[in-house]
Parts: sequence; structure tokens; C-alpha cells
Amino acid sequence: MLDRRSILKLMAGGALSVGSLSFISAADAVAAIRAKGGKHLAMVVDLRRCNGCKACVVSCGNENGSLPKENRTSVYQASSEVQGKPYAFNLPLLCNNCDKPSCVEICPTGATFKRKEDGIVVVDSTECIGCEMCIEACPYEGVRFVNSNTGTVDKCNFCVQRTSRGLLPACVTTCTGGARIFGDINDKSSEIAKMLEQEKPLVLQAANNTHPNVFYIGLTEAESNAQFSLKFPQEWQR
Repeated sequence: MLDRRSILKLMAGGALSVGSLSFISAADAVAAIRAKGGKHLAMVVDLRRCNGCKACVVSCGNENGSLPKENRTSVYQASSEVQGKPYAFNLPLLCNNCDKPSCVEICPTGATFKRKEDGIVVVDSTECIGCEMCIEACPYEGVRFVNSNTGTVDKCNFCVQRTSRGLLPACVTTCTGGARIFGDINDKSSEIAKMLEQEKPLVLQAANNTHPNVFYIGLTEAESNAQFSLKFPQEWQR
């Protein structure tokens, strides 16, 4: 596998800099969400805890009926040496269920929309015409895909069929390292709210200003701000 810096540099198209681009910080995005009030579900991924087991990928597929290579979540991996010792870097990826989603704005039928009751971005397969405009508009290339069974767009929706009943997403329940933390960020007593306050996590591609609702602990500023594609060559996927 590639080392962490190399894999992220290639993801960023050879550069880990956004120059003079202006963007909102993860902390400011959380503050804006809290100012609006109401229930708002989100996820924190602690990269320090992810061991790359991919139990999340398997459980997601089982829960949502995803076909192989049509995963709603993936884990990309890199390895290097730190002070002469092997070091593994695992990067879980999924739809960010953004607070300002570009996919919602461009959908011609309203099939992709943001739920008012919890902030999750969902796709109504009965309204989706498979035009793929949302896939093109999404800056997180690869997190949306056309489901081979339905012919409509598919993606992570935080297992809305579970979370609507007060359950956790399947990936969270099976994460062997406890790397995925899910909950209402406006509930200050929740674990996710406390982590957002204590750890100051970052988001992927902050410069897009889509205000992602998936936050990462363990990213560097350069990695957070880089513009990159999530579509890795197939041989990188393990």
C-alpha cells in the first residue's frame, strides 16, 4: 500500500494546498447548525481508533442490500513507517450528509432532499429518474452511485430506517475499534456533542463549503482543505 502522504497527495491531484480559497471551519459549521436548533444527526470518525477491519462495510451491505463494489461506505488504507515502526492509516468514507448539499440544489425532481426532522440527506427512489446530476454535482466523488438493482442513485443515509427508530447506523454498531460515533450534535449531553467540543475535528474538503456532517479526528489541516476525488483506482482498495 502507499504511504499516507502519497495517497492523499494523489487524491488531491498532486497538491495539498487550496491557495487563497475561503472556507468555513468545522467548528463554525457546528455553531451554525446549533444556532438553528432542532435535532441534527451527524457522525464523528476517530481515525486513531479505526483499525481497517471493514466490519462497517460488511454490516452496511447486509443492512442496506448493497452489491459488491457498490458500497455506501468504504475504507481506504495507506501504510508507512513512523520512527522505524509500521504505521497504518485507515480512512473511512461515506456520504457527508452535508448541511448545504449541492446534490439537493441540482436534483430536478426533488428526489434528493434534506429531512427537516434530523438533517439527513436522503434519496427517494420512487422520484429519482437516474439522471446522475446529483452525482456530478457532489464534490465528494464516489460517495454517490447508481444502484444496479434499482437504476436509481444510492448513497449513505445514516441508515435512516434504523435511526428513525432510535437505533444507531449499522456501521456504528459493528465498528470493532469504536471509531464511529453517531448522534444528535444539538444534544449537548450526547457523546458526539462532547467529542465535537473536546477534540475539534475537521471535515473533508472544507473549501467546498458544503458543511459536511461527517467529522474526522486525526486529519491534518492540509488533508482537510485539499480538493480530491474519493474514487481510488480499484487496485488500491483492499
